[in-house]
Amino acid sequence: MTHEFKEIVEEASSAKSKGLKSVLASVVALDGSSYRRPGVRMLILENGKMIGAVSGGCVEKEILLQSETVFKTGTAKMMTYDGRYRLGCEGVLYILLEIFNPNKPFINAFQNCLKDRNAFEIQSYFEKKEGVFSGIGTQIKINNKSFSVSGNNLENQNKSGSTFYQKMPPCFKLIIIGAEHDAVQLCKYAALTGWEVTIVSGASEAKSISDFPGAHGFSAISPEQMDVKLIDNQTAIVLMTHNFATDLRYLVALKNTNPNYIGVLGPTKRREDLLSQFIEYCPNAENEFLDKIHGPAGLNIGSETPQEIAISIISEILCVIRQEEPVYLSKKTGPIHTS
Repeated sequence: MTHEFKEIVEEASSAKSKGLKSVLASVVALDGSSYRRPGVRMLILENGKMIGAVSGGCVEKEILLQSETVFKTGTAKMMTYDGRYRLGCEGVLYILLEIFNPNKPFINAFQNCLKDRNAFEIQSYFEKKEGVFSGIGTQIKINNKSFSVSGNNLENQNKSGSTFYQKMPPCFKLIIIGAEHDAVQLCKYAALTGWEVTIVSGASEAKSISDFPGAHGFSAISPEQMDVKLIDNQTAIVLMTHNFATDLRYLVALKNTNPNYIGVLGPTKRREDLLSQFIEYCPNAENEFLDKIHGPAGLNIGSETPQEIAISIISEILCVIRQEEPVYLSKKTGPIHTS
């Protein structure tokens, strides 16, 4: 959800520069089931524009209506939305509405936090009922410093109320090593998913970031020149140079990193040969690193076109980072979300 909150902060900051107020809507509790879980947020601008969504589209109009009093008074309030009687499929959402007034110290701290790929925390103080209550609101903690969303002091918030706590990891990042047509498709779909996508191309290839719609970064470098310092456990990597020797060189360059996932293209035999030669070059490689290598990359969903293969790879990455086994939802017993 970090990329969604990042967009909200950017839009609120932009609106403020234009003299427009913003209201942040945060789902802080849920009774029953819902399209999205607590922790999802959206932004409403004074001109009626909405950024993000907290459901499939059914709740947003009510939030827009309820936000009018927050714009007028500047006072945070709680609203509820009971989807059981309107849709027959959702539970009761408890939504905190408050002015979002991002100041310069917060914007600077937030941008540096994202750049350095550090986690941050969000705490929302609320009451599980409708109305205006003293001490409700949200604060964001970055590097042990707290910033109030509204600008109001929340140090003396009402302790008798409830608190929704959320730790936000760095934005999820996908590094695509390769610059062929299939890499372009994977970049497009990963960007739509909200991931930050970096393309690593061979130094001799006549490509640029403009060839990859949605890409966040681009490098034309050799494997030995690759900067691996910011590869962390919120990073996935897909090797798709279509050259065995080049893939091997990049894999060797990655040997001391800690990504969440490494995908390699091609049949199982190619992966086995790649790992065999990698171990010859790096005999001390950790088993933990080797376990992160998946090949052939992707889920078996019958993919044939580059676009379908991209969906297959992204689906496998999601399964790995969410620690889920793929299954038809129609055949899953119990709730869709287990936590």
